[in-house]
Amino acid sequence: MKADPSSQLTQAAPDEGTPVSVKIRERIQQAKKRFHSNDNIAEFIEPGELELLLDEVESKMQTVLDSMVIDTASDHNTSNTARRVAKMYLNEVFRGRYVKAPPMTEFPNAEHLNELMIVGPITVRSACSHHFCPVIGKLWIGVMPNEHTNVIGLSKYARLAEWIMGRPQIQEEAVVQLADLIMEKTQPDGLAVVMEASHYCMAWRGVKDMDSKMINSVMRGVFLKDAALRREFLALIPRQGQ
Repeated sequence: MKADPSSQLTQAAPDEGTPVSVKIRERIQQAKKRFHSNDNIAEFIEPGELELLLDEVESKMQTVLDSMVIDTASDHNTSNTARRVAKMYLNEVFRGRYVKAPPMTEFPNAEHLNELMIVGPITVRSACSHHFCPVIGKLWIGVMPNEHTNVIGLSKYARLAEWIMGRPQIQEEAVVQLADLIMEKTQPDGLAVVMEASHYCMAWRGVKDMDSKMINSVMRGVFLKDAALRREFLALIPRQGQ
């Protein structure tokens, strides 16, 4: 017995009308993975879907503007704001959620380098997951290599930081994520990361304190065990408040 073509079309129609965000979410849930604001979900996005997601976010952002009683039809300043905001979130400030990690060339430690190396300050830009307000600051990375450590170019530390920070999150978790990633890529004896940043959820709203900064650090390996090495690293990074 032949299948009714009309019934096949009827069955296919719901999937065609399903928002791309729902399809991506279903894939993540089927894989039993999480999709928190600071997670990377690139592996669940199929080719072409990021453009469709951009259209979807634009449409919903337009609804937000309408609900805020902003006239985007006759106000030339906001006529394309929904599209601009969608592009800003997906392609720029939250890009670290939707694209895979930057390519990383790793080299063997042929010279058996085993002295403290510090990279920074690296300018970082992120956004708090509570209010989506900017988090702007700098970070320093200290690496204690060993003969088995993978060596990566200095610019790659900045690329990794940009990828991790390009998500809505809190600073404490971002620094841990970055430390985990660098440890995985380079396998050093020790790693230290310090971040100092201004949070616009405090400067732009709330208490509106323009001068307050948050500083936090993550120490791994010999930086945890060797107090002298830790002090040397902290003494060598030229933080603004010092």
